[in-house]
Amino acid sequence: MKKNIAIIMGGYSSEYKISLKSGNVVFDALDKDKYNAYRIHIFKDKWVFVNDLDEEFDVDKNDFSVLVNETKIAFDCVFNAIHGSPGEDGFMQGYFELLGIPQTSCSMYQAALTFNKRDLLATLKPYGIKTAESYPLNLGDSVDEDAIIAKVGLPCFVKANKAGSSFGISKVYKKEALQAAIDNSFKEDNEIIIEQFLDGVEVSVGVISYKGETLVLPITEIVSENDFFDYQAKYEGKSQEITPARISEDYATKVTSEAKKIYEILKMKGFSRSEFIFKNDEPYLLEVNTVPGLTKESILPQQAAKAGISLKDLFGSAIEASLKPSKEGKP
Repeated sequence: MKKNIAIIMGGYSSEYKISLKSGNVVFDALDKDKYNAYRIHIFKDKWVFVNDLDEEFDVDKNDFSVLVNETKIAFDCVFNAIHGSPGEDGFMQGYFELLGIPQTSCSMYQAALTFNKRDLLATLKPYGIKTAESYPLNLGDSVDEDAIIAKVGLPCFVKANKAGSSFGISKVYKKEALQAAIDNSFKEDNEIIIEQFLDGVEVSVGVISYKGETLVLPITEIVSENDFFDYQAKYEGKSQEITPARISEDYATKVTSEAKKIYEILKMKGFSRSEFIFKNDEPYLLEVNTVPGLTKESILPQQAAKAGISLKDLFGSAIEASLKPSKEGKP
């Protein structure tokens, strides 16, 4: 029998439009001979199944089922395509774990940890993972501009601590511009991180669970036409994403090793995409994405294609892996 797969998309953050695109790519690519695919839109004001006629049917949150023409549809697996909250920060993972429904992304704790840039970097530091100097700031804290600049220097990046797709990020060159950048980041999150600017080659490394193995995908080099890899660069063609990256074998070996090490330290599963910048010939981690973009412009699908993995196989493997009983066991 064909499995019923719910593809969740949308979400509560500024990334919902990208998530809808990602979800529809998954819907189009899934093997319809193996799976019955259902598009589920998750928004703050509604959770609905959207059929091919754009008709909406409410999701019963008690068991994550849908009633369509008096027929109840339950799901064998959830494909998570929600970028940002609540799909990338642990909330949906916890919800499905409570319901006993398998889902394709990492577990609740890993999602919450990786979504919080400050906590992630602090967790990985004892393992020797190199990161930029940073300065944390919470909404309501007094802003000591001199202390910030003494710690991270100029230029620096001001980022929302829990946001993706380069929302709430600014590159600051002058002390006078720091407060405006901080205010901008606080529009996205009540916690921010201010980071040292690293001047070097930027790369993105996809690591996935594929057919029972941890697989590091071909490395992508990011060359932004803008001042940094911002939203326009990511989604509006203002960058070159070169796969495989034009880096030395030594650089490739180092960053592949670091990306796989991070995936395994964190006990990840599903898809991940880690961003690095090389400084003094060493890769420095910027962040880890656990629900990376899956649109046709997105980096992970480009990397999979270079590895000879079709979207149908990429997404199908994620579903099959999630349907297998966990080896870790449950208490």
